[in-house]
Amino acid sequence: MRIKRAMAIVALGLLGLCGGMAWAANVDAAASAECTKCHDEEDLPAWQRSAHAQASDPRTPTCVTCHGASTGHAHKPAGVKEQPRPDRTFKKNSTTPIAERNAACLTCHQKDAKRAMWGGSQHQSADLACSSCHRIHTNNDQVMARATQVDVCVTCHKEQRAQLAKPSHHPLPEGKMTCTDCHNVHGSAGPKLVKRDSTNATCYACHAEKRGPFVNGHEPVQEDCAICHNPHGSTVEAMLKTRAPMLCQQCHTPHVAGGVGAVGGQPGVFQRAPGQLAPAVTGTSSGKNVVNLWQGRSCLNCHTQVHGSNNPSATNPTPRLFFR
Repeated sequence: MRIKRAMAIVALGLLGLCGGMAWAANVDAAASAECTKCHDEEDLPAWQRSAHAQASDPRTPTCVTCHGASTGHAHKPAGVKEQPRPDRTFKKNSTTPIAERNAACLTCHQKDAKRAMWGGSQHQSADLACSSCHRIHTNNDQVMARATQVDVCVTCHKEQRAQLAKPSHHPLPEGKMTCTDCHNVHGSAGPKLVKRDSTNATCYACHAEKRGPFVNGHEPVQEDCAICHNPHGSTVEAMLKTRAPMLCQQCHTPHVAGGVGAVGGQPGVFQRAPGQLAPAVTGTSSGKNVVNLWQGRSCLNCHTQVHGSNNPSATNPTPRLFFR
C-alpha cells in the first residue's frame, strides 16, 4: 500500500504542478492516477527515492509518459478474455519494438551530451534496449551504482569478465574503478565507446605521465596504447599482451651476438660451428649474449623509457634507443 500511495501522490502532485501546462499533461497525470488502483508493492519494489518518483520535480514522468495511455489495459473491454497489455511494455518478453521502447526513454534522456551520440552507437546498432541494463521502478538501479555496475556490464561482455579475473588488471573488481570511467556506453566518437576521441586520450586522463610530448617518442605508444596493453587484464605485469622480449620482438629484430641468430642452441652460439673460430658466447662477450637478451632477461633492463625519452644526448646513450 505504501507504493500505491506514493504513486498516487506523484500523479496527483504532477496534476497540481501542471496548471499552466498543456491540457494533455493534465490528462496524462489523471490517467496515471488510474494505475495506482491496481499496481502496488506487489508489482513494484520501493522506488520513492527514484528520480521517476519525485512529485516536486516538474520533469518527473507519469505512467502514461512511458507506458502510453493504455486505455484497454486500464479498462478491460467487454467480451475480451485476457486484459490487454499496456501500449508499451519494457520487460524481456515485451512485444513492443525495442526502438519504440528506447524512444520513450529518449524523450527525456536525449537532452544532454552523454546521450547525444546514441544513434548509430554499438549498443544501439545491436538493438539493445535501455531496460536491458537499467531498472526503473527501484531505488537502486545496479548499473548506476559504482559497486554493482561491472556486474551488469559483464553479463554480456563475458570476455572482459575473464580478463578482469587475471592477475594484472585495472582495479574494477576491487571497486576502485568502473566501466564508465573509460567508456560512454550511450555513444562516443572514439573506438570501443571510449569517453575521449581516442584510446590514448582516454588513457591519458589517468596516466598523464605517459602523455608527453617527448623529445624521442615511441611510435606504437603515440599510435594506440592497446598495441602493447590489454586494458581489461592480462597474466603479464602492467597488463602487457605478452611478456618482453617477445612483445618487443613483434616489431623489433632480436639482438644477435657474434653475427649469430638469437635462438639459444643454434650452432655456433655455445660451441663452435664449422668454420667458426670461437663460440658466440664467451667470457669476454660483455654479458651480451642470446641467453640473457632473449631468454633470461628483458629488453626493459636497458630500454627503460619505452613510452618516450627526453634524453638530450646525441650519442651517450643514443636517445632514440629509449635508454634512461
